[in-house]
Amino acid sequence: MEIYLIRHTTPVLEPGLIYGRTDLALHTDFPIELEAVKKKLDIDFDIVYSSPAFRCTELARALSLGFTTDLRLQELDFGEWEGKTWDTVDQIALQQWMDDYVHACVPGGESMMQMHSRVAAFWQELLQSDFKKVAIVTHAGVIRLILSIVRQIALKEVFDIKLAYGEVIRVDGKVPDNL
Repeated sequence: MEIYLIRHTTPVLEPGLIYGRTDLALHTDFPIELEAVKKKLDIDFDIVYSSPAFRCTELARALSLGFTTDLRLQELDFGEWEGKTWDTVDQIALQQWMDDYVHACVPGGESMMQMHSRVAAFWQELLQSDFKKVAIVTHAGVIRLILSIVRQIALKEVFDIKLAYGEVIRVDGKVPDNL
């Protein structure tokens, strides 16, 4: 199975904004970024999955009118921090989260381990399907977690994976022996 992990294009946001689940408009360069993404693909997909966030569904819609949204492809839930900026949240709570973002929950949100569980469930289900060519339009956090599964990267190291807006990464969907 060929799987294309596609990060959404550039959203409109203020510097330092915390926007895991916050819905954002797309930058006015969306048509240009869309064409750049399409040039990287040139594939007819059996299915296109998307996070339900607007910044993902607009790109997914441009790739396939029949795309499917899946809640498990949402970005990390930043809970009480959603829509705030990093410098305005409780700095003690922020430091506690940054010291152990894999296990610590954002106030009112989720931990990376919780997010990993839902993304891994989606991934395992996908690998059991009969699709040959799949596109997944989602967020940097979700892509990092999928890559952590595929490449066996420790969760504490996933932020070492740098992803640009509109980036496309092709992976082979192979069912591991322990599934």
